[in-house]
This record gives sequence, C-alpha cells and structure tokens, in this order.
Amino acid sequence: MSDRTHPPGFELSGPARLRSPLILNSPHSGRDYPEHFLKLSKLDASALRRSEDAFVDELLAPACAHGVPLMRVLFPRAFLDVNREAYELDPRMFAGRLPPYVNSRSVRVAGGLGTIPRIVSDREEIYAKPLNVEEALSRIERHHKPYHAALKQLLQRVRHQFGNAVMLDCHSMPSLPRGSSEKIKADFVLGDRYGTSCAPGILDIVHKTLESFGYRVVRNKPYAGGFITEHYGAPAQGTHVLQLEVNRALYLNEQTYEKNNDFDVVAQHLGLITGALLTHLDAALDVRPLAAE
Repeated sequence: MSDRTHPPGFELSGPARLRSPLILNSPHSGRDYPEHFLKLSKLDASALRRSEDAFVDELLAPACAHGVPLMRVLFPRAFLDVNREAYELDPRMFAGRLPPYVNSRSVRVAGGLGTIPRIVSDREEIYAKPLNVEEALSRIERHHKPYHAALKQLLQRVRHQFGNAVMLDCHSMPSLPRGSSEKIKADFVLGDRYGTSCAPGILDIVHKTLESFGYRVVRNKPYAGGFITEHYGAPAQGTHVLQLEVNRALYLNEQTYEKNNDFDVVAQHLGLITGALLTHLDAALDVRPLAAE
C-alpha cells in the first residue's frame, strides 16, 4: 500500500462535458493508506481493509463507460469517513479537549464508526493509544471538507445544466453483518431514506433491473442510506440520491480480499443498470439542458 494520498484525497473522472444528470460516487473504496496512519494504528494493513468497500470503484468501470462522472475517495474509510458529518467524533479516542461543536452523541459515534472511526468493521480497535485532537481536526480540514465542497459543486453544476441531479452512491456490504451470526440474504440493498432522498421512479428502475438479472433486492433494511444520502438527497430541489449496497460475496473473496470469478459479471450488470437508469431519466424526468457549460 502506498503513501500517494495527498490533500484532498479524492478524484473526479469522466468527460469534460456532462452528458446526463447522473453521477456515480464511491466514498469507501479508497485503498491508499498513508504511512503515518499505519504507524498510528495497532492493526496491520490487511485488518484495516475490512472497512473498505473493496474495488467498488473498479466495479463501476462499465457504468462510467456511459460517460457518467465518477467521484471516488482515494484514502481508506478507516482513516477518515466522508459519509459522516464533519465532526462526528468520540471523545474517548482523543488526548485533549474536542471543540464544543463536535457531535459526540450520534448513533454512529456510539458504534465506533464516526468521522474518525474507532474500529474496523469487525469491532477491532484501530488505535493503540489516544490520538491528538489536532490529528483529527487536520484530517477533517484537509480531506473531509474539500471532498464535500467538490461534491456539492458537482451536484450544483449538474442541476444547473439539466434541472435535476441524480447520484448513485455506491457501497459494498459484508455478507456477514457486524454483530450477526446469519449471512445477509440480499444481494443488493437500495436505500432512499424511506422515500425521502430520491424520486420513487429512480428506485423502481434500479430495483427492477437488478431483479431481472436474478438478484435478491431489498429496500432500506439494513441500510437506508448514510450521511451523503440524507444530506444531499432533496428531490423537491431537484437532487436525487440513491444508495446502492452490493453484497461483497458476489464479487470478492472476503477472507483474502481478492476478486472472484464473478467480478466482471457484477461489473457488467452495474453498467447495464446505469444504461437503464439513463433511459429512465430521459423519459421520466424530461431531462433537457438548461444552460450551456
């Protein structure tokens, strides 16, 4: 693992000229582990990878072939989670007093998965000793805030040109959820914050297309959408966000974190979903450019 992560630690790829209102986002597939982070952690790199949505950005390659922009985070979720408020922090993790504006009482903080996570997905503590408060605040200023500023700007640009912006927020889920002894039965979980983050037709087209490939699809349970879905999803204002969780066992060996033989199949299906979604958007949202770029 390299130390290529430099501020701001994210990348936007895609055509210079927008072709549609659709955006892809992969906030948890980063795998550039900063050396100073590895030195602070008591876990080795393989253990830290359990928090990754491993290779989700690569799964989206056929989808990007439709000319859809992809925003992806390069640093790992265990280092900093952009799918959180800027300051969801656990005071027990830090040496020194946190600023008064910190949200230390969220459910995500209580579970050890705040903006600076305390644990990896199987409840192993990341750090051997408390972090300096300055370390946490620096990560937020250098990485979290620039990512969200860029994402907000991209959504505004898309909405300005097409009248609507539609983001598919892409994640992966372990086949054995944290704290459970039973494997998850769904292949995909679609989260729209119980009908509040995107137009129903967007959810329907993704659901039906996935089912046409033979996948088991559920809605909002156990994943209804995180901070990104909740914060940016505002259908009344023309911004639609749908969270997509793919079961890692479909495309990955969850013990070795190596791609399995079905990786390309799942990737191709995600590309076909994107094509179906673009067709749906053209018809259902009556998408027309409103302004020249």
